[in-house]
This record gives sequence, structure tokens and C-alpha cells, in this order.
Amino acid sequence: MQEIKADIITVAQIQQILADNSVTVLTQEELATKADLVIVVGGDGSFLEAARTCVMANVPMIGVNRGRKGFLTDLSPQAIKLELEPILNGKYIEEQRFLLALSSNDKSLSQDTPLIALNDIVLFNGSVAKMMEFEVSVDGKHVYRQRSDGLIMATPTGSTAYALSGGGPIVHPSLDAIVMVPMHPHTLSNRPIVLPASAKITLQVLPSRHPEPQLSFDGQVTLSAHTETEYEIKMFKQKLRLLHPKDYDYFHTLRSKLSWSA
Repeated sequence: MQEIKADIITVAQIQQILADNSVTVLTQEELATKADLVIVVGGDGSFLEAARTCVMANVPMIGVNRGRKGFLTDLSPQAIKLELEPILNGKYIEEQRFLLALSSNDKSLSQDTPLIALNDIVLFNGSVAKMMEFEVSVDGKHVYRQRSDGLIMATPTGSTAYALSGGGPIVHPSLDAIVMVPMHPHTLSNRPIVLPASAKITLQVLPSRHPEPQLSFDGQVTLSAHTETEYEIKMFKQKLRLLHPKDYDYFHTLRSKLSWSA
């Protein structure tokens, strides 16, 4: 393997595993601003967490899969030396993925940290197994008033995640589109809808006898959804930079991760 000169920086959790005191340790936010490339070792959950930080610093990412499916982590641990060297030498495919961002008229929400998600923003009814009622508009036009367990709003990246399990379509990541997938709607004619990425989705939860609605971001960050608040979901202004090996093939990823050829 060709020797590549690079300064390695990491977060504290990784430094403890490496047991190497010579490695520079930074916070995740500091690492994103100083690194030329962020390598995430783990599953899609680890990648999603890092992505929300890296997109703010415009730093490219690549993942080494140590999880289950690994839709976002291209490199295998067994072949990491062979696969990583060409990327570090500049032989790679760069791809951009967009995120979703939420804003609202709720003054209690912090304006300092954007509420963003690479996979999906999900409205769900907290810990109560009971339907909620909410209204959805797109670009100021009323779409529906719905009773269901919630609503998944997913990017093409997230179309192979929670939205897929809810019956949503797989959307190729090169498309600028947002998928809205109702969760167990009371009216069976309520089906998933694919919207242009330029769309602005407005969401308002209606009053209920058991109000415990929540909004989640990539299944990792949650906040309470208040009935008097209008929430707007739209494409985030900055895009995430992903690096892939030269032989990257999205359809191969689908075949292998979804066992289409089994």
C-alpha cells in the first residue's frame, strides 16, 4: 500500500478505543471544521449523526460499514486498505445529498442550531398508541386533514429507511424530491406522495384528548409538536458531500442491502 501522509484527528470515543495518546482529540464540531475528510466507522446511525455536523462545515464524508444495512457506508472493514487508498489519492466519485430543515413560529425553539435531517423528519404520537389528527399544506395549498399514527417526510437518501418500511417508494438520490408517507392512515386512500424538493410543507397538529405528538430528526433528535404551532419543512440550503469509490453503483447497493438477488 502506498504511504499517504495525513494528520489524523478524532473524537474522544474513538481515541479511547485506539488507546493512542498521540492522536489529536477534538469535539465533533471542531473536527468537522478542521478536517479535509471525515471517515465514519459504524452503521447508518453513526453516519447520520456525523452528517448533521459535517454539512455545516462543507466537509466531505465517507463511511466504513460496521452496522447492519449500511446504505450510507460504502467501505467494508475487510477491504478498507484497498478501497480507502484510491480515495485518499483523489480517485473517487463525489455526490451531493440534500437534507430537510424544520422551522416554526415557536419562539421557544433555539434558532442557533438548525433542526435538520439527512434521512427524514417524522411526526409521530409519542408514547401513546393512538391516532392523531393534523393538517398538511404544500406551497400554501391545502393537501389534506388526516387521522393517522403520523407522517414521514423523507429525502431520497431516507427513501430506503423508515419511509420504505411505511410503503413509500425508493427515490434515486440524484433526484431532487421529497416523499411524504402517511403512517397507518385511517383513510386507506391516503397514499405516499412525491413532491419536488423546492416544495414547502406546512404541518399543524390539531387538538386531541391525548396530545403527545413529537417530531423526530433521523430518529435521533426529538422535540414536542405543539398544537398551536405551524411547522414548515423544506430543503436545507446546504448540501452534504459524500465520497464514493470509483466503482460505486447505487443499484448494487440496493441489490445487496435489500437482498433482491437472494
